[in-house]
Amino acid sequence: MSRIAKAPITVASGIEVKVDGQHVTTRGPKGSLEMTVHPDVSVQFEDGVLGVRPGEETRESWAHAGTARALLNNMVVGCSEGFEKRLNLIGVGYRAQAQGKKLTLNLGFSHPVDYAVPEGITIETPSNTEIVVSGSDKQKVGQVAAEIRSYRPPEPYKGKGVRYSDEYVLRKEAKKK
Repeated sequence: MSRIAKAPITVASGIEVKVDGQHVTTRGPKGSLEMTVHPDVSVQFEDGVLGVRPGEETRESWAHAGTARALLNNMVVGCSEGFEKRLNLIGVGYRAQAQGKKLTLNLGFSHPVDYAVPEGITIETPSNTEIVVSGSDKQKVGQVAAEIRSYRPPEPYKGKGVRYSDEYVLRKEAKKK
């Protein structure tokens, strides 16, 4: 029995939720998201509360229900508040600059790296060593942040590279003589 699946999702005012069988659509000020729920799971929407129940009383059905509930909650939160990930560039000469739908990164390579920003994601650079990735889809925001980080992940000796703002990089000691 999944404790997560039992918890109801309270939908804030201003967010429109439409349940059509296994297909759920949410629409709010930050955008609209849709998802098809697993066939073992049933979704009910009554009086501003979204509920998830398993089709059968098996462990697998409860697991699917818990997953569906978490994903639906992320959809509701994404349409109302949105999600954001912050990245920091650590290293001499490492810079980032956002221009429209393109992010230009100078990461110590012989050439600048251009990253095309996907639809539904906004990237801002408050300073030239800080990147803020935001959007309504949690999975997409995390994927874009991971792709940007993958160009130059933090290395363990000096800590140089692109890292999440809350990431701790385990430092290694240099070679002894």
